[in-house]
Amino acid sequence: MKKILIANRGEIACRVMRTARALGYRTVAVFSDADAAAPHVALADEAVRIGPAPAAESYLSFEAVLGAARATGADALHPGYGFLSENAAFAQACLDAGVVFIGPPASAIEAMGDKARAKRRMIEAGVPCAPGYLDADAGDEQLIAAARQLGLPLLVKAVAGGGGRGMRLVRHEVELPAAIAGARREALSAFGDGTLMLERLIEGGRHIEIQVFADAHGHAVHLGERDCTAQRRRQKVIEEAPSPIVDAAMRARMGADAVAAALAVGYVGAGTVEFIVDADRRHYFLEMNTRLQVEHPVTECITGFNLVEWQLRIAAGEPLTAWLPRLQEDVRFEGHAIEARLYAEDPYGGFRPQTGRIAHWRPGRALQLGVRIDSGICEGGEITPFYDPMVAKIIAHGRTREDAIRRLTAALDDAPLLGVVNNGRFLRELINHEAFAGAAMHTALIDQWAEQGEPLLQRPLPSDEDWALAAAARALRDGAGARPASLVGFGIELQCGDERRTLRVGAGGIRLLSMADGQVRYELDGVQRQATLVDDGEQLHVVRDAAVFTFSEPSPFPSSGNAADPARALAPVAGLVAQVLVAVGDRVVTGQPLACVEAMKMEMWINAAAAGTVRAVHAKARAQVAAAELLVELDIEEAKES
Repeated sequence: MKKILIANRGEIACRVMRTARALGYRTVAVFSDADAAAPHVALADEAVRIGPAPAAESYLSFEAVLGAARATGADALHPGYGFLSENAAFAQACLDAGVVFIGPPASAIEAMGDKARAKRRMIEAGVPCAPGYLDADAGDEQLIAAARQLGLPLLVKAVAGGGGRGMRLVRHEVELPAAIAGARREALSAFGDGTLMLERLIEGGRHIEIQVFADAHGHAVHLGERDCTAQRRRQKVIEEAPSPIVDAAMRARMGADAVAAALAVGYVGAGTVEFIVDADRRHYFLEMNTRLQVEHPVTECITGFNLVEWQLRIAAGEPLTAWLPRLQEDVRFEGHAIEARLYAEDPYGGFRPQTGRIAHWRPGRALQLGVRIDSGICEGGEITPFYDPMVAKIIAHGRTREDAIRRLTAALDDAPLLGVVNNGRFLRELINHEAFAGAAMHTALIDQWAEQGEPLLQRPLPSDEDWALAAAARALRDGAGARPASLVGFGIELQCGDERRTLRVGAGGIRLLSMADGQVRYELDGVQRQATLVDDGEQLHVVRDAAVFTFSEPSPFPSSGNAADPARALAPVAGLVAQVLVAVGDRVVTGQPLACVEAMKMEMWINAAAAGTVRAVHAKARAQVAAAELLVELDIEEAKES
């Protein structure tokens, strides 16, 4: 291998490139139209456009990706994670094209890529598995009948892919038809395979996975466990290593089962064996991800190993014994590491994905804490609806778990992402919540909090100090013009969310001392303090304890009327129309689903706000739509007087 094409984007492409270049390999980036100005493109030695923004027409295109390898003379390909990383046909296509696929052989991907088939292989290998139903030819009626026999609650799961796509939790029998239809539709969209399986839900379970590595010479080791229990909608939010509930004996048992799983399918390279652990600390095989995982940095922190380097060395034919002479005995663990996934989503609005331009991303202050930040974004860049909403990972390594939590908290404070709504504040509060600190999480807990109105998921509000700081900063910006900040008693009107205030500036209170590079130092009541404060010209962003408050000066002109109109059903975000359920002339009732928009791995349903008749349908299935685009118009029925 001399030149490596990274068939991925964002933070993973940047992370692979840095290690590849450190080892002397030349690198090639591929990019869609949406990523033309992305950091991974500039970081590579060469870059090739592979198509328009939708992944199906770019990052998922065999022809486009392998065409880029031919055009640049790349003799190896690293798939990253997601996209084509677990596609057996693509791994074989690389082999057929004479390109080294930096991952497991196609046979191993195929064996583990079908979750039902993988569970059968694990049962044969003696690896414990949760009860389930695995008939690959089962239709909807067969699945419903099998679910009744298996018992509820259970999970409806796509047999292909991963990352929580094509998965539905069912607690009541009446939910089964919609869950099966939704899981099948999402699986077809994401993986091109709508085959489903059923699995009994382990109530109160913890999601714990084992990192394994195998070479082409028959050697295999595990690198300990990662605890990925903190999830929302079956998507991981926080990962840590080691798990706070795993002791040495349990680690040895799970590690042995994970290695057995890898050897059972002739595995080569990096892989992750995922388990669900019940309240009695019994572990059950879930699936094997035949790729590098998003959360691999926490394993790197506690082992001191560079897992991408291991991938490259194994792909080049080296045995594990070249750097681990005693194999498992040479694996040691030190300290505790926690990773927080920074998502472009609104945790206070149902974790709905968000898009927009990045106004500020300067994590240098956090890096001074010694934390690691993996990102593929830059200031001025756009977060689009075409890909996963994860934009960065912040990883803290400490001597103890408490040390790691404290350092990660400080890093989240010091590395705010502005301009796009994100989950930074939620992450900060989550790792300091008693359930996380006390190792009392389970995989469904955050979803339960959302239903119960847990304070952690209530939108934070700016304090009086935040309002005063915003007013002082805005007045200072305009000080050279008609509104000097030195004018005692000067009034300024600001709006944050739905609240408006008129604040007095210059008559005591906050005194600004300095403003530079997004940091403001000010004095209040004789105490000097500092905060992150960014004025992008239209809005002013104030950050406190990782919470971002956006202030603006309300327009003096009357509003054109942005109130919700029940006659107009709009797209909640930019995305792809997954389904349209109504036609012109249909009568609908309040709450009836009209259409579904998919963005950033999430389906969002648009329901009728009032009863009426469909006047016009502007949405078409598989069409791209912008945020707030009109999808369906209704003629609203007049309410009948009682």
